[in-house]
Amino acid sequence: MSRVATIVEGHGEVAALPVLLRRLCEWCTPHVQVDVPTPIRVHRERFLNREDEFKRHLLLAAQKCGDDGWVLVLLDADDDCPADRGKQIWRHAQEYIAHRQVSVVLANREYEAWFIAAAESLQGSRGFNFAPDDIINAERPRDAKGWMRQRMVSKSYGEITDQPAFSARMDLQQACNGSRSFRKLRDEWLKRMLPADKKEFFV
Repeated sequence: MSRVATIVEGHGEVAALPVLLRRLCEWCTPHVQVDVPTPIRVHRERFLNREDEFKRHLLLAAQKCGDDGWVLVLLDADDDCPADRGKQIWRHAQEYIAHRQVSVVLANREYEAWFIAAAESLQGSRGFNFAPDDIINAERPRDAKGWMRQRMVSKSYGEITDQPAFSARMDLQQACNGSRSFRKLRDEWLKRMLPADKKEFFV
């Protein structure tokens, strides 16, 4: 069994990311048994800008994943370039936990952008409603949470309850098709979980 120790920044992702990773496992690597402990939640700015916080949380994640597991850091990109900032964080992490496999994924711009990419599959769920002409570049809206909130008919969007529910329902292939940062998450999963000769099936 492979253990994935995760670091996230939002209350919603604490519940949502394990749901999403277990679904990724079922979709991409159904032969693999995975253990996803409760994520470690950090304050994004303190985690990235205070060396003591960065080190402490990475060492905790390294301890949680064990010798055969890996560490996944998932943050919102906000206004940063996901690729450039992600590489920078990954290189910094090597200073403290080079003895562990580490992946860094930045959702562009927010976790909710992945819901926008898979919006068709969420139609009618938990009061979510949108018109066909609402479909846009999923990673363009600066306020992806606001985009979702505007399309909740019978209730307001709440990340603590809606993120896990939408993560359980969203079409993962749609998310891959519409979001480069979601494809990055999938690719990191495959890199850690599949032997090299099996990866081309999902490319």
